[in-house]
Amino acid sequence: MIAVISGHHGSGKTWLSISLAQVLSSLKQRVLLFDGSGGLNNIKKQLGIISNQDLDKVIYSGDCLNQIIIPYPKGKFDMILSNPSSSGLATMSLGCLQIFGDDLNIIAQGYDKVILDVDTTESEAARVLIGMSKSIIMVCNDNIASIIECYQNLSELYKQYPHKKIGIVINQVDSDVNGRRAYAELAFACKRFLTEVPPLQGIIRDDTRVRDAIRNQTTVITRYPQSEATSDITALAEEMLK
Repeated sequence: MIAVISGHHGSGKTWLSISLAQVLSSLKQRVLLFDGSGGLNNIKKQLGIISNQDLDKVIYSGDCLNQIIIPYPKGKFDMILSNPSSSGLATMSLGCLQIFGDDLNIIAQGYDKVILDVDTTESEAARVLIGMSKSIIMVCNDNIASIIECYQNLSELYKQYPHKKIGIVINQVDSDVNGRRAYAELAFACKRFLTEVPPLQGIIRDDTRVRDAIRNQTTVITRYPQSEATSDITALAEEMLK
């Protein structure tokens, strides 16, 4: 399991989770994408999926988690979705979340990779999901506010999960050079004040075709397979598999 979390609001975490699931699938991995994000910018909204097969069926109707898995044929991966108009996992008690986590662990055994799109590190649901993951990807942008917030989140993550593998993806940058500059600033702060410096896992260049794909409720990989963003996501996925 790989938890994808945001170092800063608006970093592109959900878009990265979806894109990563699709590229990993194209690299012969059996992938499950789990939507742990609430609100209007979740997976269901980004992909324009109309279905009542989502986490509300588990939380409020008593369905089993494996009953709400649905395929995403365009990306050739499976999904567990949340309802954008519901608070979802945030309403569950810690005991129920732990049972929920056990069920997800069982389902995960049927996949090569499970991508967990995690909402906020401050919620009980996020702590359960992050605790289940083998590794964490933190998505950061190259502006100073994002770098500062990313550092603050890393400080808490290393306290709570000292043995987790955490990697950084710098998203929405105008060049590889600026992406590496942003990572260097973050790494400098971590080296000075923290016990760990997370490695740079990838840089995703800003690409107007990403916004066009989101407006059309599809993935940039499907709509623009030759785009810079698709190339960068593919490089990230290939590096992960190494």
